[in-house]
Amino acid sequence: MHLRRLLSASLVFLAVSVHAEDTVHSALIRDIASIEGVRENAVFGYGLVVGLKGTGDRQQTLFTTQTLVNVLSRMGVQLSAGSIMVKNVAAVFVTATLPPFATAGSKIDVTVSSAGDASSLEGGLLLLTPLYAADGQVYAAAQGPLTVGGYRAGSGVNSKQVNHPTVGRVPGGAQVERDSSVDLDRVGLLTILLSEPDFSTAEQVAGVINREMHGVAAKVRDSRRIEIEHAPEAGDVPGLLAHIENLSVEVHRRARVVINERTGTIVMGREVRLGAVSILHGSFSIQVTTKFEVSQPQPLGAGQTKVVPETNVQAEETESRRIELTEGASVELLVDGLQKIGATSRDVIAILQAIKAAGALDAELEVI
Repeated sequence: MHLRRLLSASLVFLAVSVHAEDTVHSALIRDIASIEGVRENAVFGYGLVVGLKGTGDRQQTLFTTQTLVNVLSRMGVQLSAGSIMVKNVAAVFVTATLPPFATAGSKIDVTVSSAGDASSLEGGLLLLTPLYAADGQVYAAAQGPLTVGGYRAGSGVNSKQVNHPTVGRVPGGAQVERDSSVDLDRVGLLTILLSEPDFSTAEQVAGVINREMHGVAAKVRDSRRIEIEHAPEAGDVPGLLAHIENLSVEVHRRARVVINERTGTIVMGREVRLGAVSILHGSFSIQVTTKFEVSQPQPLGAGQTKVVPETNVQAEETESRRIELTEGASVELLVDGLQKIGATSRDVIAILQAIKAAGALDAELEVI
């Protein structure tokens, strides 16, 4: 009922349904950590989409015409950039993500985004585009017809647009050309990286691995890194990692409050505790309105018809509203108190920041 009333007051307030005194929970290692070196890699490229129905880049988009001239010149067609109309061609950036252990010949999806002033990429075909990684090497090549999750119809003010027709995808449109996978058999020292740095969790992970895995020695290097030295009799590395990832550890949940000021969303866990604090909340508003009245002179008079502004000023100040929270108050008590004083989402954000500044919020306050 409290959440329903808060939603009606334009406040989205989410409370994690766990007991306040229970801040420890079990989790699998694979859910809270990753293996160093086993990760995705971003690649991107620049290319052309052709076959558009008059929705491509305009002639003043110079880089599109220059790119088209370069492509045609490699095919033996010599033209000048000023003599080409590119209504059916659009310059695009192509992005993709290489998954871990991607080998040559693998297929990956690519996202195509307009780089010029094209109005739609619907029905277009992406020409062969090399995809580069951060090291400047080509790791994949993309080509194929686009699928666009939107459309644009009409022109000018008599047009309708759904979603973003200037961004599309080519499912399986890129083929990996260079092997970027890690050879696990040559890795002598495995490293587990925690998603959230925490010394307690790191010690728990190392302790569980040392108890459960024979011939394996895990050591904590810092709050995020756990290094594992494995003996030859421990088995193959993929099997070893599969076993380690499915081990269960006790994780201490960190008290945190996340605020999104753009949307007015606040997320708090029930493990967040508050110190003794008193909140005084009030509002003062001033409203200024202007109406224009027409001043009409009397018949046969010497006056002139004029528009005269009439300004009305109204000031309204509500009584200050106050709530008190005792030491160790929970999220539920805070929600009840904020609901009673009629606080909006913007008010709650300001109140939480003030509580944190007063030293009465026993949690991290993160603004995104």
